[in-house]
This record gives sequence, structure tokens and C-alpha cells, in this order.
Amino acid sequence: MIKMSKMHQRVLGAHGAALALAAAAMPVQAQTTPSSQAPELQTVTVTAQRRTENIREVPVSVTALKGEKLDVLVSGGEDIRLLAGKVPSLNVESSNGRTFPRFYIRGYGNTDFNTFASQPVSLVYDDVVQENPILKGFPIFDLASVEVLRGPQGTLFGRNTPAGVVKFESERPKLGKVEGYYNLSAATHYTMNADGAVNVPLGEKWAMRVSATGQHRDDHIDHFGDVAMTQKRGQLDGYNEHAERIQVLFSPDSSFNALFNVHQRHTKGSARLFRANLMQKGSNKVAPGYELDKIVTNAENFQRLNSNGASMRLSWDLEDFRVFSITGYEHVSDYFSRGDIDGGTPTGPGFIPFQVQTGGYISNLDQFSQEFRIESKNTGPLNWQTGVYFFDEDATGGSDNFNDAGARTSRLVSNQTNEAWAVFASLNYAINPNWTVRGGVRYTKDEKQFRTIEATNVVQIGPRSVNTAQDKTNWDLSATYKLNNDVNVYGRVATGFRAPSIAAASAAVPITVADSETITSVELGVKADLFERRARTSFSIYDFTVKDQQLTVVGGNSNVNRLINADKTKGKGAEFDFEAALSTALRVSAGASYNYTQIRDGSLSVNKCAQCTVLDPLNAAGRVVIDGNALPQAPRWSVNATARYGVPFRDGELYFFTDWSYRSKINFFLYESTEFTGAPLTEGGVRLGYIFGGGKYEVAAFGRNVLDQRRVTGGIDFNNLTGFTNEPRQWGMQFKGNF
Repeated sequence: MIKMSKMHQRVLGAHGAALALAAAAMPVQAQTTPSSQAPELQTVTVTAQRRTENIREVPVSVTALKGEKLDVLVSGGEDIRLLAGKVPSLNVESSNGRTFPRFYIRGYGNTDFNTFASQPVSLVYDDVVQENPILKGFPIFDLASVEVLRGPQGTLFGRNTPAGVVKFESERPKLGKVEGYYNLSAATHYTMNADGAVNVPLGEKWAMRVSATGQHRDDHIDHFGDVAMTQKRGQLDGYNEHAERIQVLFSPDSSFNALFNVHQRHTKGSARLFRANLMQKGSNKVAPGYELDKIVTNAENFQRLNSNGASMRLSWDLEDFRVFSITGYEHVSDYFSRGDIDGGTPTGPGFIPFQVQTGGYISNLDQFSQEFRIESKNTGPLNWQTGVYFFDEDATGGSDNFNDAGARTSRLVSNQTNEAWAVFASLNYAINPNWTVRGGVRYTKDEKQFRTIEATNVVQIGPRSVNTAQDKTNWDLSATYKLNNDVNVYGRVATGFRAPSIAAASAAVPITVADSETITSVELGVKADLFERRARTSFSIYDFTVKDQQLTVVGGNSNVNRLINADKTKGKGAEFDFEAALSTALRVSAGASYNYTQIRDGSLSVNKCAQCTVLDPLNAAGRVVIDGNALPQAPRWSVNATARYGVPFRDGELYFFTDWSYRSKINFFLYESTEFTGAPLTEGGVRLGYIFGGGKYEVAAFGRNVLDQRRVTGGIDFNNLTGFTNEPRQWGMQFKGNF
């Protein structure tokens, strides 16, 4: 049974009452004659169950971002972190800037910044899992959809998916038609963004789609302090990035389809800017008088990334079956991120006990994956799919430390190989026209080998190599019941699994290994089309238990990163999605989530921060007891909303669009402290645009974070009250053309 707080019960009661009233109103609506001008929402299809289905039919809490809403979010040239808070229960953050994003669903994620970190949220791009976090930040451009699947998804998707999946799908080539788009924008701080795509038929059976994006922002954070360091400070919050994707489609007939994909990314710019003593002592607010458009540093600051990959997706549509083969390869040839971790100079700002300059890098990463899947196409009540999956990764990377003169003082290099394979199957059975049940099972075998290659001026404690191996069987079971043609209710029980993780050694810390973690999740929900399909809504409640959750201990009293397991973590919550066409001119959407997480392990304790105000009890050894705390980066509440109002104007449409997101406070670390608690954050965007030329052209003015609400969004705790912030307000213009 799901235990809920009074606040939780009130939230569920309010949404439940709203849904009940809406359902009750539906027969009345059905008896009325709709106006010829009454708008109707388009059916949203998703591939949450590896088949294309109406989102209402899928017994999973899932949100899809498509079309204009997705275009508006990326208009300012932001990276993948822009998705944070844009759908219920999703958070995305990074202490590395535009690279190495970390995803959280329902408060469940991983703050690990280790080169070899694994995450319980899996990112799947064009059906290929992107395992290492450095692969997860590929720019957003020319996409058909982004789907966020909440809860364990281990039976059908890749690996390490106990929290959920974020699924990207690129626009595909089309036969027989030349078409495409181009998009140009300019914004504050000389932010420039250009992206576009062209679809080219290559005969009757072939087509090609070429897509590209280029992004630039000037260094706009002024340097002050040590004048000599100004010449070597590197880039301060500027960047240059470009990415390209070429897809080739071969479709000789209706029974066979082949889609080839090659892509690359090149990024160069600023690493995350850390600011010494950013928080006022005894408060989580920015210290009075702190100028966020300036910074003082005595270290080089830069970041670079070069990656590329390819995939091949084959499908055969036979008489009774469909057969799929998905082959993926990803490669990182160079990644390096270097910055001033203490956030200042020996003279400040504020008290800085010692100077720290570090660099993290990947010198080589190769990832190969292969999946074969067969699905039935029966016309009867029973359908199924089954397949095998193989994953192989070889990654080499490490970390450097530097002195104030910029010379490297130590280096640690490690290598990890990871091989995993799985067999899986799922079954759908329609008991009658109203009842459908689904079940799935997956067996996974996962092996890792980890070794230290180089340890220069680092005294390594313990063994220089570690091997792990784990196998696990996961399952899920769900049922969907149609209350009527427009309203479905569903229930789902699912388990998930994340293989053991390994963290590299550091000064005075040996190689650490976290045992595998498992999750059992229960979810109940309702999905409905309302008012003659003029509105769409979904509501779900869930409860999960993670056993042996892998947690990352960072900082404390030294710049370390190590792994531990918590005996148990509990989570529960609710999610709400709503979209409506209120008139031909006005469309709105809204989403909300309540996510409660709690670590339950009385034996766990961590080192406390160097200068912050700890709110948790200390044990006899002076360490912080974290039992009962929420997970890091897990806001209790998040809310998002959009509205679009458009009217005819001359030969086109004039429209106004606005989007807003809110999240409540968050912990940055496993312990709770006054300073390292992120304050609530509200960010909003506005857009005024004109579409003309029969829909071919669009010009718009836009603003992002229009309230210019600046919040500390992360920190470093082992030295001083170092932190970093969200993006500042941005104003810009955009022009888009379609052909």
C-alpha cells in the first residue's frame, strides 16, 4: 500500500476530483454539436513499448515533447539541460557545463562526476543507448520527438534503466520529396545559433537527410583581480559548438527498410565557472554584492570535446513478423575539461584555505551495441516481441591536478571495459475489448574490468585493478482498462537493475566499487481525451523501493569521489499532464509532479563540508549521518506550463507563446546544509512571432529566463562555499524558413 503525507493526499484528491468531473462531463459534451471551428488535438504517438502507439494506450507514465514546443525551448541555443523541469519529474544538471549532463527522474539519479560514472536514467538516441555521460549531451536539433519514460524500463530498453529513459528520435529521411528547413537566431552575449536540414530523394528507393547545427556565444564574464592571469584565463562562459548528422534511407519495397546514420560533435569553450564563497554564510542566497557578470580566477578555464558515431537500423516486414536489427557505434577521441575548482585566488573572494586547479578527461572511448528483435503482427488478441542485446565499452580517462603556475602536479589514468548481454521478451494480450494485459522479462549479464594505467604523484591505496560480474532477471506486469472510448486506467508493477559501478582511486581513497542496485516500482494512472478531443490529460501515482542504491560521496574534507551503497531508498509521488485547445486561437498545457525520496540506512555517514552549516546530526566520529535525507538534486515539487495565442494577421498568423517552469528547493549533496541547499527556482520564456508565406516562414523575438532569477544550482564543499549558477536572462531574434 502506498503511504502518503497529508499534503500528498490533498494533491491526489484535487487532481482526482478534476479528472472525475472531466470524465463525468464527457457524455454531456458528446451530446452537443461541435462548432465547425472547434479545434481538436492531434493524436500523440509514442514508442514507449518499442511499438508506435497512441500515448493514451500505453501503461507507462510518459510525456512527449514535439513540434513547436520543442522548437521554442531550443531557440536560445541552450544545451540539453534546457529539458530540466519542462516535463513532470525530470531534472537535468551538470557541474561540467555543456558536457557530461546528469539526468534524474522522480528524484532518482546520480551526482557522480567520475569519468566512468553510470546513471539510472538511460538516454537513447535514435534507438542506440548512450551509456557514458559524455555521450548524453549531443546537441538538440532536427528532432521528431523527445519522450520521457518514467519508472523502470529495463525489459525493453538497453541497460541501466531503473529510473527511466529519455528517448530522442531524429527526423527521418523521406522518399520522393525535397524538403527541409533553416533556422537562424541571435541573442544576448552575441549568442548565435544556426541549424537546418535538407531531405534529398536519391531515386525511387533511396533518400538522404543532412542535418547540422552551429552554436556560438562570446565570452561575456569579465575577469578581474590578477591582471597577469587575464592573459591565460581561457574562455569564460563562451562556447563554439557544431554537430552534423547524415542519414540515408533505403526502402526498396514495403517489406524492407534500412536507415544508416553517421554523426559527429565538436565542442570548444568554457568549463563550468566555479565561484568562491558564492553563498552567504548561514544562507543559501548569493552573497550580498556578488557580481555574477564578473569572476576572479588564477587558472586556465576551457573545455573541448570531439565525438562521432554511426548506426544502422534494419527492419523486415514479413507475413507474420517484423524483424529489427539495430547496430550502434559511438566514439570519443578527445575530451578535456579544466577549471579553477577553488573558485578564486589566494586573495579571495573571501577566505580560501588552499588553491585547487583540476582537469578531467577522456582520451579514448569506444562503445558498440547490437540488438536483434522480433515482434509479431497478429490480428488476434495475442502479440509479443523478443530479442537479444549486446553492449561493449572500452574507455580510458583520468584526472590531473595543477599548481598556481599552471604546471601539472599529478596525474591518474584509468581504463574500464564493460561487456553486457541480455535476452528479453514481452507479451500483450487483449482479454476483451476493454481489458489488455502486458508482461515482460529480461535477463542481463554484466561484466566490468577496471585498472589503473598511470599514477603520477598519486599514492594509490589498495589494488590497481578490480573486476565485477553480475547477472539479474527483471520483469514488469501491467494492465489497461478502458472506462470508455476516451478514458483508460492502468496499473503497472516493474523491477529494474543497475550493474555494479566502479570509481577511480584518488589521493588517500582506493578504487571503490558499488554493488548492483535493484528497484521495485508500483504505478497507477489514468489517461483521457476530454471534451471531444479538445483536451488531453494524464495522472499517475507511484511508489518505489531501491535496494542497495549506489550513491556518490563527493568532497567533504577533500576533493574526492567514492561510491557507497545505501541499504534502502524510498520514493513516492504523483504526476499530472494536461493539454487543451481552448479555442482556435488559444492552446495551453500544464504539468506538475510531487516527488518524495528518502534514504533509509542508519549506518551511513559522510564527511562534512569545510565551512558550511550542517543541519544533520553528527556521529561520534564527527561524520554526518544522512539517514532520512532526500536524494540530491531531487526537488519535492515541480510545475511547468505553456500558453499559445495566435490570431490571423494579413496573410499569416501573429502569435504569442510563453513557457514557465518551477522547482522547489534541492540538496546538492547527500547531507543537508544551509548553504548547499538550492533555493526554489522559477524560469520563464516568452516569444512573439509571425508566421507568413503560407506557413513557410517565421520571424520571432524571444526571451529566456525573463525574470533573470539567478540561483545557485550546484556547489563544491571541500574548500569554501564554492558554487555555480543557472543561466542569465537572454533576449533574441529568430528567423526560420521551410521549403
